[in-house]
Amino acid sequence: MGKRTFVAPIVATNLTLEVVPTPDEAVVNEEYDVVIIGGGPGGYAAALYGAAAGLSVAMVEKDKVGGTCLHRGCIPAKEFLETASVYRAVKHAAEFGIITADPTIDFATSLDRKGKIVEQLFRGLSGALKGRKVTTIPGTGKMLSDRSVQVTDADGNLSLLHGEFVILASGSAPRIIPAFQPDGKVILTSDEVLDLDKIPATAVVIGGGAIGCEFASMMADLGSKVTLLEAMPAILPGCDKDVANVVVKSFEKRGITVRTGVAVQGHEPRADGTTVIFGENERIDVDAVIVSVGRRPFSDDLLGEGTGVEVDDRGFVRVDEWMRTGVDGVFAVGDLVATPQLAHVAFAEAVLVIKEIMQEPAVPVDYSKVPWCIYCHPEVAFCGMTEEGAKAAGYEVIVKKDPFGGNGRARIVGETDGMVKVIAEKTSDGRAGRLLGVHMVGPWVTEQLGQAYLSINWEATPDEIAQFIQPHPSFSETFGETVIALTGRGLHVG
Repeated sequence: MGKRTFVAPIVATNLTLEVVPTPDEAVVNEEYDVVIIGGGPGGYAAALYGAAAGLSVAMVEKDKVGGTCLHRGCIPAKEFLETASVYRAVKHAAEFGIITADPTIDFATSLDRKGKIVEQLFRGLSGALKGRKVTTIPGTGKMLSDRSVQVTDADGNLSLLHGEFVILASGSAPRIIPAFQPDGKVILTSDEVLDLDKIPATAVVIGGGAIGCEFASMMADLGSKVTLLEAMPAILPGCDKDVANVVVKSFEKRGITVRTGVAVQGHEPRADGTTVIFGENERIDVDAVIVSVGRRPFSDDLLGEGTGVEVDDRGFVRVDEWMRTGVDGVFAVGDLVATPQLAHVAFAEAVLVIKEIMQEPAVPVDYSKVPWCIYCHPEVAFCGMTEEGAKAAGYEVIVKKDPFGGNGRARIVGETDGMVKVIAEKTSDGRAGRLLGVHMVGPWVTEQLGQAYLSINWEATPDEIAQFIQPHPSFSETFGETVIALTGRGLHVG
């Protein structure tokens, strides 16, 4: 892309902005090829990828680069889940001949460890942005009608940025239920849970999606008595039913009460917690309530009057398959748009946008085939269609399932709950054709999904995938065995 002559870039650590009384009087400080609003996964991925392509990039971030994923979501949540995993392993150490005293939890240490991990990753990301010469500007960004970006810093000072292209990537915030306004002590969203300095003795988790199941699993493993309430008929919507059923059975075996098809009406605060009212006037006394009913796009005050960028009634910015808004040169990515709210999806969308800007060959993201990973215990990972979804779409299918109970590595580590389920299209000769979906539940399946994801996206057939040699003993053998069975000559699976 042709370069223009720019004034000296703003240095984020030594930023001085002129104080002006109104946005209309703000001074244009800088011009860039690309201006990005938001420094989460979509924003920083676009910044790094764009800068690597030779574009001059400015990124506006009101908090810290890394966004929800790094500071209040994926990374800290998985650290707590790993703490739960270690605690669970120590409790069962005697099964391996290792005799220990009953373990206790110093949750403050886990909290401190979480903070160190987040800080290390934050510093690494900040260094990468600096190394690519991305100008990171602290403040809140708003796109104006002339496609400039107004930045308001912490002191209320204003500046303007101009970019030939603008990428909106302001992310999301937890959805709340009106009757359950978070107070940071008893009523919590995913943000507040990750700042707890101790695990409550009893808790209700409202919402049985991915985040709700992760929190329920983590808290139960660390000693909390957990009740999971889901208004839908089943937990983990979007997952294959067979997979979700394995999770439910595991949860119930570990003392988690799972109630589906029940709505919450409200709660009555008590001195030491609250009483949650749900279903047909059922009541439960708990120390804490975790509201986990999804996330809303953070489009509040993102757009000035007359920008031409459309926002739907749910707050999502409207885009086409190339992530283009209705305004030339303006794109939106990540949780701000109505696509799967996954960090790796935001990465893919960011790369797509930069390729569009560079006028390079690009392929839109196929959201029906993105990988999904849920880090509860047992873990869940899948991509492609469920069995029910494939049939509803008109496919005749052949399905094979293989439990982890017969896997040598699973037996060795003592994690045998779960299975691999593969759905293939039935061809005219009655054999299994291209793979339509792969669904896994069990030990470390989030680390096993790679070859399944490639198989689905390359529309590979069982005959092709069956040639993959799986290491022995390994968890991944279960996927290999299931696919071999689809060829009609399974080793252990019929």
